[in-house]
Amino acid sequence: MTRKIVVLDPITPQTAERMRELLPAGLTLQHATSRDAAHLHDIVADADYLVSGQVAVGRELMAAAKQAKLLHKWGVGVDNFDLEAAKAQGITVARTTASNAKPVAEAALGLTIALLRNLAWGHTSLRGGDWRPMSLPKPSCSLFGKTVGIIGFGAIGQNFARLLRPFGGRILYNKTRQLEAAEEAELGVSFASLQEILRDADVVSLHCPLTPQTRGMINREALRGMKPTAVLINVARGGVVVESDLAEALKAKEILGAAMDVYEEEPTPPSNPLLGLENAICTPHIAAMAADNFAPTINQMFGNIDRFNRGEPVAEADFVC
Repeated sequence: MTRKIVVLDPITPQTAERMRELLPAGLTLQHATSRDAAHLHDIVADADYLVSGQVAVGRELMAAAKQAKLLHKWGVGVDNFDLEAAKAQGITVARTTASNAKPVAEAALGLTIALLRNLAWGHTSLRGGDWRPMSLPKPSCSLFGKTVGIIGFGAIGQNFARLLRPFGGRILYNKTRQLEAAEEAELGVSFASLQEILRDADVVSLHCPLTPQTRGMINREALRGMKPTAVLINVARGGVVVESDLAEALKAKEILGAAMDVYEEEPTPPSNPLLGLENAICTPHIAAMAADNFAPTINQMFGNIDRFNRGEPVAEADFVC
């Protein structure tokens, strides 16, 4: 019996074909063409398995998917899923654990260097016809020898730490459970409290999940606890940062700059004040996107769906609830 996977993100036909080339036997794939609620409710009506990356999956959408038994995250963070509604409806939730760790870590490093060295500003101003190498919006700084604070130290945070080692600076990290001394030594990192990282780091990089504890964690008070020469990088989740507070801090030059790949509202509207600031870099939630990581991630996700389709449990590491 053939069962249907519905991808809720409005992917391109080309991406859908690449996914279909990787489909296990007995599965078909349909995808959304917009984020319109009525459209999403319509396409999930006969879905057996739901896949979502950035589209929110709440109680109403799940209720419309009456025969769905598995909801799979295309990625790691499941803060856009109503887990209680999934449990109530008997829908298993899974994710592609660690699938995007290296691409996101690389993106964090790229954003850090681009922000410190004014590279994005230079590109944008030159494309606009301005040659202004002597009128940078903020001092251009090297990453070498800088103290980097990593908030959230799972697979992405640890890969970021590994990429930072050649730059020779101090690497601080914060997570719920401190690592063993041998693990810290292998990664070249030291545990620090959130307040210590905000106080001491030249680069504060966010890699934590969005939870009730982390929502709004980087607010005006936290930003005022940072060095005026420090920068903030967010490739975690938008809700961890209070964007209005960050915009005010950047305007007041309370910190040197910020790079954001995730936002409180996605897609973020053109009215987002961060988009107009020269000391901010803003990208549209693309840190995890790497063409050469596509097949491994899809195979991990389809492997779970295939196992579930055969009556077996999803991989233990990928199981959420």
